[in-house]
Amino acid sequence: MRLVIARCSVDYAGRLTAHLPSAPRLILVKADGSVSIHADDRAYKPLNWMSPPCTLKEGTGEEEGVWTVINKAGEKLIITMEEVLHDSSHELGVDPGLIKDGVEAHLQELLADRIETLGDGYTLIRREYPTAIGPVDILCRDADGKTVAVEIKRRGEIDGVEQLTRYLELLNRDPRLAPVRGVFAAQEIKPQARVLATDRGIGCQVLDYDAMRGIEDDKLRLF
Repeated sequence: MRLVIARCSVDYAGRLTAHLPSAPRLILVKADGSVSIHADDRAYKPLNWMSPPCTLKEGTGEEEGVWTVINKAGEKLIITMEEVLHDSSHELGVDPGLIKDGVEAHLQELLADRIETLGDGYTLIRREYPTAIGPVDILCRDADGKTVAVEIKRRGEIDGVEQLTRYLELLNRDPRLAPVRGVFAAQEIKPQARVLATDRGIGCQVLDYDAMRGIEDDKLRLF
């Protein structure tokens, strides 16, 4: 990973145009080819970015200090460096991935074993389906044979929807799987996460942990 802190301006040219005026910013260039520009007040969310596959060209001569990032659609991210304050590269190696807590891991195991919880006719492809940015919890097919990627959380929040969105972007590049739709599954899904998921065409599934384990609800019932 390459970390660059620089005073720079940024221009995006593609389906729309956007301009970030000159300011100190952090630029991340990752091994997968992605480039993202960060400020100091946005938590993890970048100001602008280019997802892989893309190419980075650093200008020389009269174009020195100008970085041009181009993706496969021909969209451009142009970073004009005014002053470089820090520039370093670090080899992070292969990430072992997120280790889920006991409940999330068990939910994944239970849902894989009871995949029909998602709907009649669902069939499991595999658990922990590998991608370049980490494993998808469950990959399965619906009753129509379409591919479905499932992200499982104990408590469903916005970051989980973002994570599933990134998986879907990668999976839909694979012609053997595409089109792939997503399902965000959790014991509890926060309203903001549900709104974001719905906006992105991602389904939401609330999981009843006890019911999936075969434990009857001990509340009194009028039947």
